[in-house]
Amino acid sequence: MVNDNGSHLVYLSLGTNLGDKEANLHAAVNELKKRIGRLVVLSAFYATEPWGFSSDHSFLNAACCMETTLSPFQVLEETQTIERLLGRTKKSVDGQYADRLIDIDLLLFDDLVIDTPTLTIPHPLMHLRDFVLKPMTEIAPDAIHPVLGKKIRHLLVD
Repeated sequence: MVNDNGSHLVYLSLGTNLGDKEANLHAAVNELKKRIGRLVVLSAFYATEPWGFSSDHSFLNAACCMETTLSPFQVLEETQTIERLLGRTKKSVDGQYADRLIDIDLLLFDDLVIDTPTLTIPHPLMHLRDFVLKPMTEIAPDAIHPVLGKKIRHLLVD
C-alpha cells in the first residue's frame, strides 16, 4: 500500500546485547533516519533474555516504524550497511545466533509478502518472538500480519 506521497511504511526490529546498549539503539535509529526515511514512531526499549542461544549478556530491544520511498530490498541493503557501520561483523547463519552490537530486522513492509533467498517479509520468526511482539504491540497493535491475517496484539497473546 503506497501512501499518497509515494512512501511506504516499514516496521523494523532493533536489538543489541553488547557495549552501551542504549547508545547502540540510539545510533541505529539516527542512521535509519539518515538512510531510510522519516521516523514515524519508536517503541520503548525492552530488556530481554537471549533467544535461540545462551549468553551472559541480556538484550535491549525496540521496534520502530519508518516512512520510506525505498524498496524493500533497498531497505535491507541500508540496514545491513548500518549494522556494519555500528560494528556488526557477521550475521546469524542457519539459526546460529551470537552476541551482537546491533541487529536490525525488517518485520513488515506495507502489506507485502516477499519470499526470496535474500529477503523474507513478513519476518518469518516475528510471530514467535515476544521481544519483537511486545515493542510492536506498543507502536502498532492493530497492524496486520499479512500471512497470518492477525493483528500484532493478538499474536502476542496467542
